[in-house]
Amino acid sequence: MSASALPVLARLAEEGGGNHDSLNPYLTGGAALFILLLMLYITTRFNRDR
Repeated sequence: MSASALPVLARLAEEGGGNHDSLNPYLTGGAALFILLLMLYITTRFNRDR
C-alpha cells in the first residue's frame, strides 16, 4: 500500500464506514437462512440410502 492511499482510506473511514442503507440485515439473514435450508433439503433428498 502506498503512502498516498492512506489519507484517502482515512477519509473513507470517517464518513460512515460504507454500509448501504438499503440492505436490511433481517431480510439478508432471512434470505440466507432460507437458501441454506433449501440446500439442506435438496441434499438430503439426493442422499437417500437405497
